[in-house]
Amino acid sequence: MKNRKIKNSELNRKSVEEFKEARKTPIIVILDNIRSLNNIGSVFRTADAFLIEKVYLCGITAKPPHKDIQKTALGATETVVWEHVEDTLDLVEKLKEDNIKVFSIEQAEGAVMLNNFKPEIGEKIAVIFGNEVKGVQQKVVSASDGVIEIPQAGSKHSLNISVSTGVILWDLYSKLKAADYSSAGGHGH
Repeated sequence: MKNRKIKNSELNRKSVEEFKEARKTPIIVILDNIRSLNNIGSVFRTADAFLIEKVYLCGITAKPPHKDIQKTALGATETVVWEHVEDTLDLVEKLKEDNIKVFSIEQAEGAVMLNNFKPEIGEKIAVIFGNEVKGVQQKVVSASDGVIEIPQAGSKHSLNISVSTGVILWDLYSKLKAADYSSAGGHGH
């Protein structure tokens, strides 16, 4: 049978313990005032998929445990490290003091298109996703080290936050893994 679908039991999934002990992708996700519990749950699932180091839930962003987060997170709130922080701007300043480069995911003047963005190997980065209606707060965008924009060709120029997270995290993960692979002499880790 060509391209037989793999059963869930065959997926070689990590246990919660294995996930916690696995080497993480040096990316932090910051959710700036996200309203939708389903979006929050989806972000956790994506963060789990790409072994993201940590998720910060800021402002009005709800925190686990919540049944509507759990419904879409499918257990990822147990694996992914998370923390609630009241003020996104305070968090950005703290991360920058810790030499973490912080990027807002937004449409803004001077933004770098995602396809042109090259993460520095060995450097931890944080990416901020904003409110479904207002986006990332302007003061947070201004405090960021830069802005990354997802190139879009359609008429809406608006992606759901969980879709944006998927696109950004996959892109950064694949660029970091490719660099990891080539620096290991083609053998990976």
